[in-house]
Amino acid sequence: MTTGATSPQLVISRAAQRGLMLATAESLTAGALVARLVDVPGSSAAIAGGAACYSFAAKTRVLGIDADLLERTGAVTREVAAAMVEGALDLYAADLAVSTTGVAGPGPDARGTPEGTVWLGIARRDGETLTRELHLSGDRPTIRSRTVDAALSLLVEMLES
Repeated sequence: MTTGATSPQLVISRAAQRGLMLATAESLTAGALVARLVDVPGSSAAIAGGAACYSFAAKTRVLGIDADLLERTGAVTREVAAAMVEGALDLYAADLAVSTTGVAGPGPDARGTPEGTVWLGIARRDGETLTRELHLSGDRPTIRSRTVDAALSLLVEMLES
């Protein structure tokens, strides 16, 4: 996967061609991913919605993430990325969803997870849930932007498989 190479237009085009509705569950990117997607004219043909769930409480209430899991592991884990994307599939009755969680910095999070650690989740309805760990560098806005780029690339990768 290469970050920065995928346009939101390509994601929307591929999803619309296949008749698929997409959803996002975002923590680290706080809605920036779905915003990039809906900037594309005609995106309503392929976007079901996006949830920006920054706090543990929001992740639990909106996406159905187990509060005990969040307390035990924190939000920046493979398990939480997977639970977020599965929650988005259910919340929006989407065909394909992607999630973002990570540490934008500056510095590590309260649990010591290093700045630039990112987990993406992706799942199809009635399909396998996959996760991908990234280690990004840069300042806070750069890490967040690179995460959006990586999520767009992951969506295209899944749409073309």
